[in-house]
Amino acid sequence: MNKSMIRLRMSSHDAHYGGNLVDGARMLQLFGDVATELLIQRDGDEGLFKAYDMVEFCAPVYAGDYIEAVGEIIEEGNSSRKMKFEARKVIVPRPDISDSACDVLEEPIVVCRATGTCVTPKACQRKNK
Repeated sequence: MNKSMIRLRMSSHDAHYGGNLVDGARMLQLFGDVATELLIQRDGDEGLFKAYDMVEFCAPVYAGDYIEAVGEIIEEGNSSRKMKFEARKVIVPRPDISDSACDVLEEPIVVCRATGTCVTPKACQRKNK
């Protein structure tokens, strides 16, 4: 099955709450981007995100954190594509040292997991016809 990954630094614009906490919906936005890439790889079309079956927020995300979002297609129907996603914190800022200090985490921290279904209408599928 196809897999996709993006890595992005959360900025101060992503912080939605006190203490530079990033809104959990930002992880779902990253999963949507991963899903779009997976559908383009699989079908040659962006398709549509139909629904999340499960979303689990596991750890907080803050401005300055680097997040790696990964996903893969785990089941396929005629037009549906079930996917699973995971977002991991891989780099954290170290303001206690300096304004620009960061640490690469030895072990990434899982911050969010989800499963969902996307649909690429048959008429839009250009690959594997």
